[in-house]
Parts: sequence; C-alpha cells; structure tokens
Amino acid sequence: MASANLQAELECSICLNIYTDPVTLRCAHNFCRGCIDRVLDTQERSGSYSCPECREKFQDWPALQKNIKLRNIVENFLSAQPDPKESKVFCTYCVDSPITAVKSCLLCEASLCDKHLSVHSKSPEHVLCDPTTTLRNRKCSVHNELFKYYCTEDSACICVSCCLIGEHKGHQMESLDEASEKRKEALKNVLSILTTARESKEERVRSLWKHSRKVQEQAAGETKRATALFKELRKRLEDLEKRVLRKISGQAEKICHSTNDFIQQLEIEKDELSRKMRHIEELCNTTDPLTVLQESDTGDRKVASRTENSQNHPQSPERFQDRAQVMSKQSFSSGRHYWDVDVKGSRRSRVGLCYPSIDRRGELSRIGSNKKSWGMAVEYDFFSQLARSLFTHHNKRHGNTSVIHDNKEISLPAKISGGKIRIYLDYEAGQISFYDLCSSIRHIHTFTATFTEPLHAALWVDYGCLKISGGKEDHKM
Repeated sequence: MASANLQAELECSICLNIYTDPVTLRCAHNFCRGCIDRVLDTQERSGSYSCPECREKFQDWPALQKNIKLRNIVENFLSAQPDPKESKVFCTYCVDSPITAVKSCLLCEASLCDKHLSVHSKSPEHVLCDPTTTLRNRKCSVHNELFKYYCTEDSACICVSCCLIGEHKGHQMESLDEASEKRKEALKNVLSILTTARESKEERVRSLWKHSRKVQEQAAGETKRATALFKELRKRLEDLEKRVLRKISGQAEKICHSTNDFIQQLEIEKDELSRKMRHIEELCNTTDPLTVLQESDTGDRKVASRTENSQNHPQSPERFQDRAQVMSKQSFSSGRHYWDVDVKGSRRSRVGLCYPSIDRRGELSRIGSNKKSWGMAVEYDFFSQLARSLFTHHNKRHGNTSVIHDNKEISLPAKISGGKIRIYLDYEAGQISFYDLCSSIRHIHTFTATFTEPLHAALWVDYGCLKISGGKEDHKM
C-alpha cells in the first residue's frame, strides 16, 4: 500500500508515468523534462506560458530547474521494484494450483512458495535468493557449482572448483559482492558521464530551438519592415509618376493653347492680308481714276472721340441719338475678323459688336445693355493713374473691366494691363471673344451665341477718345 502511494507521488501529471529526468517550475510543480518541453512548445504558438498543474502564468519561457533529489528518489524506487517478468515465478512444488514463489533455492534449483519455504532445508549450502527462472545461470556449467568468485583477468563469474583446479587457477579473484560493487561504481561513473552528455545535448537543443524562434521573430519583423518600406516606395513612385504626368500634360496643354492662339492670330492676319490684296487688285483693275484717287484720299475714320461742342450733324434714324456711340459702316455675316482698340485715351468706354437692328434711342441702346449687342466695359481712374505714374515712375495703366450682354454685367478679376483690347469674331462658330494685348495676348472672355443678323463693330466713349490701331481697313467707324 505504501509502495502504491509512493508511486502515485512519483508520477508526472502530463504522461502519468514515473518521472524521467524531473524538473521543477517556479511554482514548485514537477514534470518530466521532455513532457514540459512539449507543453511549452505548444503554448508558445499562442503567445503565453502557464503551469499545467496550477495554471500560473509566465511572461517568458519559464526556467526549468533540475530536481536532483526527486530523481534519486525515483531511481531508488525503481531499483527496489521487482522485475515484472521475475514476479511471475511460481512455486516448483505447487503443481495442481500455481502459487507465486517468494524465494528460489540455488542448490535445489527450485522456487518456493511460503508453504514450501517453511519446510525447506536451512543448511548453508541451500542458498536462497529472490524468485528467478534463471537458476542455471547462477551455476558453473562445468562443475555444477554455484558461482562464488569473479575472475578479473577473464571477466567471468566462476565457482570454487574453477579457482582450485579449473582453467582460472592462479588468476586474480574477487568475491562476487566486491566485484559487483566495483562494477556498480564504474557504471555510476559512466551513468554520470552519459547524464551530463544528455543534459548538454538537451541544453543545446533548447538553445537551438530558442535561436530558431528568435530568427523567425527577427525574420517576421524584417519582413514587416521591408513590406512597409516597399509599400511606401511604391506610393512615392506612384505620386511622383502622377506629378510628372500632370506636369507633362499641363505643359503640353499650355503650349498647345498658346500655339492655337498664335495659329488663330496668324489665320486672322492671313485673312486680312488676303482681303487687302483683293482690295488692291480691285483698285488696280478699276478704270475710273476718280474712284482710285478718292479711295486713296479717304480719311482712316479709326478714331472715336467725345467733345462738349455740338457737331451739328443732321438727324438720322441710323445715328445714335442719346449716346456717344458709333458703329461700323460695314457689317459681317461670315468669316473671322478682329479689331484692336486702344482704350487708354478714355476714362470710360465700351467696345463690342451689335446687330444693325439695335435701338438708337434710350438707355438700353448702349452696347451690352440689350440682347442685340455684346460688349466689354473698361474704366480708368485718371487721378489714381496719375498718382501711380508720378510715384512709381511708370505710366502703365490698369483698367477695371467687365463684360455685358442683355444688360447683365459680369465683373472680371483681371485688369487690362496693356491698354489695348482685341475684339475677335468667329461668325460661323458663334463666338465673340475679347483679349488683352499686353506683352503677350491674353484671353479675357468669350460670348457664345447663334447669330441671326450680320454684326457691326461698335464703340461707346464717355470721355476722351478710342482708337482702332489695327484690324481691317473696312472696319472704319
């Protein structure tokens, strides 16, 4: 019973067998080293460690302390236990009903139960031992005598006759007990060496596992950092690609826009040159000398000015009655045309295009104040411009601007910096555009409409004068 209780105390709670190389955790619970290593390896995957007995938590892989005292207890317990095979030895004399033997007699070469042991001879030559089935292995096969000695020269167990008259005569002899103790001592030394070697291997294995886990953790960290780095690099490259493509596209668009404006200007100038060439050819082919001379002597009629003196012009339904406003003699119902107007000489002015059916009287007869005209208004402050020219040593004038149609005025943020405005008409496209003729031509605004009548150039001046400095000769006012 006591042996059974002791065995229960010496069993590992993981494998339920007697401890093998027992180790102790910080919580004082014991386990086989191999068993607890396997449990901790499994727990490592979940990221936490704990004792299988009490569930105490450990932040890192727990230290395993060798329990030498418990190991010695286990070894002593196992050495005291009968061999399972030998425990099945039965009494030689109990033939009818086999009974387990308690002793074996080496002389009789028989195993005895308690009953037959009590009547067995007590003579010294009848040597008793623990029950065994290998009684013949304890006798000399030559002399049929029990082994008494150990020949150290031949490393063999021998009987008395072997020592006196046999082949081992004159050899160095030891008693079986003495030789057995020496052998046990030697085996213990070997066992100690093997145990140390095994522990060294186990420590090396644990160190390699720990190194492997560390390498895996480092690799995972490096992988994460490398992934983040390449992700950031890809993002930067994508952003750079987008910026470069936008810049290329923007530059191309800007160049194309400037090129288109320049082409448009050249087309207009080309049309103007063609028109002038045709007009000159017509004059050259004219046979009436008076027509040729009068055409050459006619004034340019490219200046519109306002004065306080009465001009005494006859009343005419074609003349604007309430406005200092004029329109071109020629109308345009096709093609592309332009007029360059110098507005620096006027404090306030409007320039644009209108239908011939525009009203000639009333407030709504002004350019842009009705549905039949499209205009641009420019306003200069003489006193501000004078002060600017005096104190900043330049005479560049900037005019506030707006565009007007159907009496709806749109103020423009940009100001006229060059003092000249270009009116551009593309009749078929239904477009009337205004440009600022500064150092480079700058688009200001474009009206889009479906024209239903021919168009005339029109000017309105509040004070001062307006000059048409460019454009076609036929654009005289």
